[in-house]
Amino acid sequence: VQLQASGGGLVQAGGSLRLSCAASGRTFSGYRTAWFRQAPGKEREFVARISKSAGTPYYADAVKGRFTISIENAKNTVYLQMNSLKPEDTAVYYCATEGPGGGYGYWGQGTQVTVSS
Repeated sequence: VQLQASGGGLVQAGGSLRLSCAASGRTFSGYRTAWFRQAPGKEREFVARISKSAGTPYYADAVKGRFTISIENAKNTVYLQMNSLKPEDTAVYYCATEGPGGGYGYWGQGTQVTVSS
């Protein structure tokens, strides 16, 4: 299973970006999938996840109301729509999906998001 994340870039505060995570080797359907991020000098942190059944998503408090995770099964792609971006959202963003052991066993390579003030 390989995940390819894309869509990062440089944006001004208040702007928007949409990240994409395309999977090959397996579908997302039936597996938990999430976005994480890691800012310079900080631990990787959870951002958002979508359940196995693509039901109710779950968000970190820091992004609730601004970010939206979604899945497009026809393209085997998970998205993270990020609105009202803040400088503190600056980080490398990673997508991850459930592996054989039940945890997030498969990770994308990360995509850089930089929000300028």
